[in-house]
Amino acid sequence: MRCAHGKRDGMKSIRECLYEADLDMETLVCTREQEFPLSTLAERLKCPRRGSHRVALVFEPPPSRDRATA
Repeated sequence: MRCAHGKRDGMKSIRECLYEADLDMETLVCTREQEFPLSTLAERLKCPRRGSHRVALVFEPPPSRDRATA
C-alpha cells in the first residue's frame, strides 16, 4: 500500500506523501473476515500520515516452488 494523494491540494502545491507499507494478508483475513472482497480493500484504507483515502495497492502472489525451479 502507498499513499496516492498526489502533489496538489486544490490550487496549492504540497509536498508529496511518500508513505508505503506492506500489508499482512493473514492479519487482514483475521480482522476483515475470510469472505471480505479484496477488490474493495483500497476503499477502506487510508494513509496514516496524510489522512487521505486515496491509496494504491499492489498484489504480489507468494513465490511458487515451481517457478523457482524453472
